[in-house]
Order: sequence, then C-alpha cells, then structure tokens
Amino acid sequence: MIMPDFYDFCCRVRTVSGNKALEEIPGLLAGMNSRRPLIITDKGVEAVGLITVLKKAVGKKLSIGAVFDKVPVDSDYKIVDEAAALYRSKKCDSIIAVGGGSVIDTAKGVNIVASLGGKSLLQYQGAGAVRQKLNPMAIIPTTAGTGSEMTLVAVIADTDRHIKMLFVSYFLLPDLAILDPRMTATLPDFLTAATAMDAMTHACEAYYGMEKNPMSDSFALEAIGLISRNLLSVMKNPGDMDGRLALASASTMAGGAFSNSMVGLVHNLGHTIGALCHVPHGNCMSILLPYGFEYNLHRRASIIGELLFPLAGPEVYANTPKKDRPGKVIEHIRQLNQDLHEVTAGRHPRFLKEIKNRQGDPMVPRSMLPDIAAAMMMDGARMHNPEEILPDDALMVLEHAWEGIPLNRKKVRKG
Repeated sequence: MIMPDFYDFCCRVRTVSGNKALEEIPGLLAGMNSRRPLIITDKGVEAVGLITVLKKAVGKKLSIGAVFDKVPVDSDYKIVDEAAALYRSKKCDSIIAVGGGSVIDTAKGVNIVASLGGKSLLQYQGAGAVRQKLNPMAIIPTTAGTGSEMTLVAVIADTDRHIKMLFVSYFLLPDLAILDPRMTATLPDFLTAATAMDAMTHACEAYYGMEKNPMSDSFALEAIGLISRNLLSVMKNPGDMDGRLALASASTMAGGAFSNSMVGLVHNLGHTIGALCHVPHGNCMSILLPYGFEYNLHRRASIIGELLFPLAGPEVYANTPKKDRPGKVIEHIRQLNQDLHEVTAGRHPRFLKEIKNRQGDPMVPRSMLPDIAAAMMMDGARMHNPEEILPDDALMVLEHAWEGIPLNRKKVRKG
C-alpha cells in the first residue's frame, strides 16, 4: 500500500479472550484496586441467564455491589443518572457492562457521572467535557457485532428534547474487553447473522475509507477473514464455541479498525434508516454493504479487490484476475447474505423491502426513501466516504437496495 502522509491510531483497551475469560475478571479488577463492581445490563441478557453465568464464573472472588438491569433498547440519560445513583449508594468502585451497544453506551455514561460527580449526565455535554481518567470499567459483549468495547464514543438519548447526545473522549475507552463465547451462545441465529454483518461492515468500510492506515488495515483484514471463515459454521452449529470466540474477536478487531479509520456511506444511510424507521442496525449494514462497494468502486476498486483474499481465501484470490477481484468481492457479500437468508429461514433480510415488522409490513416503506435521502445529510459518517454523497445519490442507492437491484456503476457520479 501507499503509506499515508499522516495517521493517528489509538487502541488502548486490554482485551482478554478465551473459553474461560470470565474467570479472569476478579484478578484483573483487583489489579486496578477494584473489588466492588456495579453490573450494568438489560432484562433480556438477565433473562437468558448470562448474569448467572458471570456470577458463577467469578464466584466469591468478587463482591458485586449491585446489578442494574433497566437499560432500554436505546440508551437514555435518565437511566444513566439512575444507575449512577445506584453506583454511589452501593459504594461501588467499578463497572462491568454485560450486553450489546445500548448497555455499553449506558455504562460509559454511568462511568462519567460516577467518576466525575454531579447528579446528571447532562452536565457533561459538549466536546472536551470528559478530560480525566474515569473509574475502572470492564465490558463483556453479548453480541459479536457492535465493537463498542473498542470505541471512544457513547450515544445516549435525551427523550425530552428528542435528540441523541454524542459523547466523545479517549477516557470513555474501557479498561478491559472480556471476550467469552458463553456470552453469545444464546444469541438467536438471525441476530448472530445481523451482528456479524455489522462487524463485517465496520471492517470493510474501515479498509476502503479515506482514513485507512496500516494499523487499522491489519485489524480490518483479520476481522474480515475471521467472520468469513466462521459465520456460516456457527449458524449451522450454534454450539461451535471456537467459532463464536472467533466472531467475538472479529467484532472487537473491527471495532478497533473503524474507531480509528471511521466508516462511510453504508453507516451514513444505515444510521438514518435506523433513526427514521427503527430498523435493526445489523440488517441495514448487511443489505447496504454491497452498495457501499459499488458506489465507491471507481475510486477504490483496487483496494476493494484486496478484500477478496480474506473473504474467499488465497486460492480464489490467486485464480481471479486483478481487474475482476472487486466484482468478486461484491458477489461474495451478496452470496453470503443469500446464504444467511436461507440458513435463517428468511429471517435475515437481503433487501430493504424484506425488513418486516411483526405485522408483516415493511419497516422501510418505499414512500420513506426520499425522506431518508434528505435526512442522511445530518449524519457525520458521510464526511468520511471516499466519494461525496448527496441526497440524489443517496436516493439512487436506496431505491436499488430497496428492490435488491445491483447499482448501475455508470450512473455513479465520477468527480
């Protein structure tokens, strides 16, 4: 690759991974003078017994101060404030977050309030508000997708003002990421598929994005390879714990990649669809990823072609002419989505029109596409895409993704 003139890479989270990683937590926290953590989770995680698994793993070596299980689907500052008050009342000295993206974002918010003082997270809005080391925090992901354990960001809603607040600071990075396949063993097949494709998208957009660099590339390539080699195996054999551990590692590595290299069009449109139509994020990512490749192809063809190696393996890569590799990458992703669609009996959607609510109606009505195309201008991910994207471009991509029609590359503006 051509070395960038300048890049900035930070990955300071200690990652502990293994089939018995949970058992290491007491010693790791003790090394940070922490012995009384608050566990933050949601009712779904607790209902499937994962908090019981954690408690059994740490045994009597850890004195758990309390368990807070009220985290909603979208993190909310009032919930953050409530959990922070519990942290203080139970004299906790650290946090263990057990869950997906909302739980992790909530835990980051709680750590701000619990560490810095005050009664509300609202006191710490704005750039640069968090300027010092926070209390010890360990994150145990229960999905292999968000990569939030490796990011310096928390997105937390203010439902009174109908906005999502963004908190950004290197001090929001947790001290520990604990990857244990027992924590994803109960994940349904369609959620395993969606979250893994979220991680795949993180890695792919990081690799062909404008801020790619050798460090993030190494994380992204290995993440893509791990997902490609293990996802379908785990889908067909949910008890494949080694495969689940590989997917967890891939998600964390993809998080490290995109938190440094950023994401682009796929997340730009996915964020907007999620905000307006309340569609699961992983479904948007898997559907839109081939279109992100196609839209950026004229600027990033050779770089996209390099992804054929981790996606399909060295033999396919070597036997495919260089000019054909980018197209093969796109074909491979579409085939992966088709395979996931089949193995989940149709619960993994391939097109936007296939995302249905419980009543069987499309969650993304075609009539909403112009509104989504207009609203995507407000999302910051568009700034990092290799090709500029404006509302007319976004509408073109959305219409193709809604029907499941490959993008006509000749219509993509070449600036």
